Amino acid sequence: MAGKLPSDAGPKEEGDPDRLRKPSAKTLVADGTAERPFMRGIMVHSLMGRGMSFEGAYRVAGAVRERIRTRPVVTRDELRALVTELAGPLAETPREPTRGSDIAVTARGRGTPFSKGFLSQSLLAAAIDPSEAFQVAREIEENLLRRGVREIDRHELRRLAYRAIHERVGPQAAERYLVWRRYQDPDKPVILLLGGATGAGKTALAQEVAHRLGIAGLVSTDSIRQIMRIMLSRDLVPAIHASSYDAWRALPDQQRGEDAVIEGFRSMAATVSVGVRAMMDRAVAENSSLIIDGVSLVPSLIDLASYHDRAHVIFLIVATLEPEAFGSRFAARGREAVERPPHRYVENLDAILRIQDYLLELAEQHGVPIVDNVSFDRSVTSIIRHVTETLRKQGDFDAAALL
Repeated sequence: MAGKLPSDAGPKEEGDPDRLRKPSAKTLVADGTAERPFMRGIMVHSLMGRGMSFEGAYRVAGAVRERIRTRPVVTRDELRALVTELAGPLAETPREPTRGSDIAVTARGRGTPFSKGFLSQSLLAAAIDPSEAFQVAREIEENLLRRGVREIDRHELRRLAYRAIHERVGPQAAERYLVWRRYQDPDKPVILLLGGATGAGKTALAQEVAHRLGIAGLVSTDSIRQIMRIMLSRDLVPAIHASSYDAWRALPDQQRGEDAVIEGFRSMAATVSVGVRAMMDRAVAENSSLIIDGVSLVPSLIDLASYHDRAHVIFLIVATLEPEAFGSRFAARGREAVERPPHRYVENLDAILRIQDYLLELAEQHGVPIVDNVSFDRSVTSIIRHVTETLRKQGDFDAAALL
């Protein structure tokens, strides 16, 4: 059921050349005496500012990057000509400067400038495509400008967004938007745990979900384990000084049991879980939402019931059920981080798959939902939907009150 996954959190394709290039190999754009790296995102933003749709701007910017990717330097005039060739006169016709910033969004007696970028970001909690979110935000901005609105209450803006999503996407997406808006000023934090075996795609998913939900707190159990390695010596806790799939080698023979791979993995995960709980406790103390991803998140090793009254804890296991997909991801990981050679993972693939099977068994036993990571975008959408649906069920959700 599972398929190949992209290796990062952006909308890049499997063969995206930027993933194979080192930062020093980026094409530079010469503008007078200054030279700056070419960035597709900046070009997309510029083209959209001239009236082009997100899809069109993304396509043109990608085509430009393909044309220049082998060149060390291009001039701004060359870029301009290339954009005109690919996009037509529209790209060369400056659009009237946006006046959305002239609109004040008021809340609790304070006003901040309206931003369709900020609004489109908040709409992503509805689990809709980023391009659709931007289109909805732009339509709302144009509607406000057309009506000559210069000040709008935050709740009124929320009502406009809800209605726009309801009409354009549907009632379920509109309700997801409202649910997440309810938790922007929470009485207790939202803590999302994304577990899964090495290479399942957890970190990329965590990064994208954090971006779409606007959650600043994001940490990996790899980082927690690295800190614990500094504090705890190899002699004292040998398992955390190894990888999840070969931690069994650090155990004494008498501790290996019938399944040495799982015994070693559990030993490592149990130690790292202490650090995970510390991160969760801090999030509770600061009432700050948090996403934690990593192989050390194991159902049964974290007492979720103890957080019932203190946080909304949502646990998911990310799985990649097609062994070939692991090979593709390990190869990409090796290109991006030279200290993580892919052959290490390939040589230990049997152990990695055994750990995944074990995590899936535990997920089944403890009622932890599984994200079958067939498609990156679909998995992101699925996670966001699960988060908002869980919050809707856990909380006292009243759409009318939020509107």
